Amino acid sequence: MEILLAGNTYQMFLAFSILSMAATPFIISLAPRTADIILRLPLPKRLIAGFYPVPEIKVKGKKDHLIIIGFGVNGRNMARAARLSGIPYAVIEMNPETVRSEQAQGEPICYGDSTQKVVLQHANIKDARIVVIAINDPAATRRIAEIIRRLNPKVHLIIRSRYIQEMKPLYKLGADEVVSEEFETSVEIFTRVLAKYLIPKDEIEALVAEIRSDGYKMFRSLFNESSSFSDLSLQLPDVEISTFRIAESSPLVGKSLAETELRKKYGVTVLAIRRDSQILSSPNVNMPFCANDVLFVLGPPDRVAEVASLSQNPEEGMQINESDIVSKKID
Repeated sequence: MEILLAGNTYQMFLAFSILSMAATPFIISLAPRTADIILRLPLPKRLIAGFYPVPEIKVKGKKDHLIIIGFGVNGRNMARAARLSGIPYAVIEMNPETVRSEQAQGEPICYGDSTQKVVLQHANIKDARIVVIAINDPAATRRIAEIIRRLNPKVHLIIRSRYIQEMKPLYKLGADEVVSEEFETSVEIFTRVLAKYLIPKDEIEALVAEIRSDGYKMFRSLFNESSSFSDLSLQLPDVEISTFRIAESSPLVGKSLAETELRKKYGVTVLAIRRDSQILSSPNVNMPFCANDVLFVLGPPDRVAEVASLSQNPEEGMQINESDIVSKKID
């Protein structure tokens, strides 16, 4: 190096190299603020949007929708599940090529950096029901979670995390659920190992539920937890809240709550009915059930299981009485 850059030139090159390396961390930390300041300047629209801007999608009219941040493997699977289930959703992605190709296929995806408040507002964050953060950048994930909690304190925030040690800080930032890939991978591995040893499926599922309960709740603060439908089983161990879909061949189709007498015969209460995209809470007793209705029911686990099988099995009919239930328990 001294042969190529002799004398004062070499010393100057060395000094600038050391100064630039020392200044790099500060420049990186100031980059987002600098970008915000530049975007507020009255610059030509072509410079701000770029020479090949990505078309925007309309999200303003959506309410109670799902927002998916990141369109990698997890984001794609989540979008596909939402689409098949009829759940309204919008996707935010930073790769412009991905956004263009997916928009051409009809995907409700928009281009933007979710660490910027205006991007989340464009996705109508204040009216969203659930937000899923499925990106690989831990620092950006934390910043996005913090901004989301400021913009919509009531939204249910689910965050995908790579490592277990990232979970506790995310819960402190207001995440409702954090799914660790490291933790879930270990669960999936031992589930397959137990299956190869021919352990009964119900025992494996019970073990998985217990491990997930212990593994995830250890990262939550008791002061941040609140009771919900999913926590009700902890307070009322003999009561279960479950959902099931009514098949077209079910004997429940065309009959009302009053006619089926689910509460009288089975001790099960129908809390709500989801019909298409509409939720009917406290349904009228004279309203008939329709095929593909999703029932939200409350009751003892064995009774809920009987009603769930009734919604699928036309041969079982409406003739199960109390003596039948008792004989099943004895068997």
